[in-house]
Amino acid sequence: MFGTKRARTVAVAGTVLIALTAVGCSKNSTGSDAGSSSAGSSAAPVALAGSVTFNQKNLAKLDAALKSALAGKDLSKVDIAMVVNVAADYWKAGQVGFLKGCSDLGLAKSKCTYFAPPNGKLTEQNSELETLRSQGITGYSISAIDPTSAAGTIHTDVQKGIDVLAIDSPLPGTDAASLYLGTPNYTAGFQAGTAMKQVLDGKGKVAILVGSLTASNATQRIAGFEAALKGTKITVAQKVNDNLQASTATSDAETILANNPDVNGLYGVYSYDGPALAQAVTSAGKTASVHIVSDDSDAQTLKFIQSGVISGTVVQMPYAQGYTGAYLLAAEKVLGKAATMAIVKPYLEKDGSTLNSGVGLVTKSDLSAYQSLQSQLGIG
Repeated sequence: MFGTKRARTVAVAGTVLIALTAVGCSKNSTGSDAGSSSAGSSAAPVALAGSVTFNQKNLAKLDAALKSALAGKDLSKVDIAMVVNVAADYWKAGQVGFLKGCSDLGLAKSKCTYFAPPNGKLTEQNSELETLRSQGITGYSISAIDPTSAAGTIHTDVQKGIDVLAIDSPLPGTDAASLYLGTPNYTAGFQAGTAMKQVLDGKGKVAILVGSLTASNATQRIAGFEAALKGTKITVAQKVNDNLQASTATSDAETILANNPDVNGLYGVYSYDGPALAQAVTSAGKTASVHIVSDDSDAQTLKFIQSGVISGTVVQMPYAQGYTGAYLLAAEKVLGKAATMAIVKPYLEKDGSTLNSGVGLVTKSDLSAYQSLQSQLGIG
């Protein structure tokens, strides 16, 4: 079970960290709570309690190390971009972090481009990358819409001396595979599955809705989610691809609920899925019988957390992906790839390539602390 919590605020290298210290419960290395109720327990479902500690303290140390290494160096040729996969509320925090990182490095706004495809289309993302190349970009971070099709483009860019950093979703098998800045997605999925197991009391039927069934962040999260459910009486009835469209996610969820009255859990993997599923459950009049666990923290998601329609949401720290991403791209241009990786190496996960931006779980009991953290980071 989860213990009581007390909040403390810590200022770290220009960012503010709110740490929720759990009293009387153990934590594993990812910051998720150990010792949650066992699968299939006869006890009634309990209210979730989460964690919003993330990995800011560790990343702040890395940011300071990179900034120290760049001190006195000429950054005038640095021209970087952050290219994400869809224009969702989730990425607004990443944009704020990226522009703040550029500002702290003394880079002009004209040398720091942020782009979110309006409709989440691969053609939009590719077109923007073409524009950036024509403008002499020196490096970009990317949440690739289609990692497979991106491999050839990334190889060409790297061969031309453009630095490419994978964020949000790893890029295995590409020239950007050596460093990934983001959430360990299997861990995030496992945390979502653990939360679902708890709210369903270890039994029931769940449907998974996601914007892609091939992107590595999605496949890894789903794998982690399913792993957390092993040994329980919870089964996954369906996995549905909504193709990055919130309206499709809502209609898909409505169809699932209408055709499968025994479904009592929904897992929304992409940022817009939480509100989309909440709307479907509300329209079906099943807010008391269907439990939702989502990912990310769109404003609407947090409203549904407050109202209790969404039980909990697994959150990342896109702000850090933007902020630290700016530092890494600047360092790779000025210091070189090898020198930058030497600085980064002590901060990597055991796999040697993941720079963990943190993972947390926001529930109704943690909501105010999470919103306070967002406010202090300048995230609206």
